[in-house]
Amino acid sequence: MRQFRLSAILAACFAATVVLAQTVPELSGPQPDPMESVPAEPLERYVTDDERQMRAYPEQPPIIPHSIEGYQLSVNANRCMTCHRREHVQGSGAPMISITHYMTREGQMLADVSPRRYFCTQCHVPQADTAALIGNTFTDMSEMGAVGAGSE
Repeated sequence: MRQFRLSAILAACFAATVVLAQTVPELSGPQPDPMESVPAEPLERYVTDDERQMRAYPEQPPIIPHSIEGYQLSVNANRCMTCHRREHVQGSGAPMISITHYMTREGQMLADVSPRRYFCTQCHVPQADTAALIGNTFTDMSEMGAVGAGSE
């Protein structure tokens, strides 16, 4: 009799679990019909004025001030290097990539761009003309009244 009672309790718990699992509300809201056509989000308008932007924080990778649409960036080719490589900046007028991109993790200099720095868009992004996703209350140190050393 005791074994029957234990089996009945386990069966009731299992049934309750199944019933409750089916009534859990969706965490992300109602799901649209996957077969229904949905209008596409408009594409971002990238800033293409070739004007270098002020960095928002120290050590921020510079923002790409031009369109990179159609640029090939793969193991076999890197279109960014046609202008920004050390040997090409004089003719292109583009800023040279940082000397740190020619270093290994141990600080040893290389003749070519380090493989870990080769895929530019893992750090550098084009500037899009879009509204901010969240508000920003960042205040630069120069706007807080801080005075540089020796400027007294």
